[in-house]
Amino acid sequence: MANTKSALKRAKIAERNRLRNKSYKSAVKTLMKKYFAAVETYAANPSTEQKEEVIKHMSEAYSKIDKAVKRGVLHPNNGARKKSKLAQRLKAHSQPAVAAAQ
Repeated sequence: MANTKSALKRAKIAERNRLRNKSYKSAVKTLMKKYFAAVETYAANPSTEQKEEVIKHMSEAYSKIDKAVKRGVLHPNNGARKKSKLAQRLKAHSQPAVAAAQ
């Protein structure tokens, strides 16, 4: 355990930051799972309502990822990779026949 006043303060701050980081990372994972579920539903039954639902979930996930990057919870490249993964999943279900035909 820390002996000095400054070390005690740093330990307290580190714990506070750890909890904040955990909260952001958990929220990002949850939003990504919801988005992937919405994409699967859309792929099974394409409709305008399903498409709007997918776009809504994508927007929420992008927003949370950007906020996590801004606050230093995620590295910028990690955030970009997550956002790319989201876009890639939708693109795969939007245009499956075009890529295979070429």
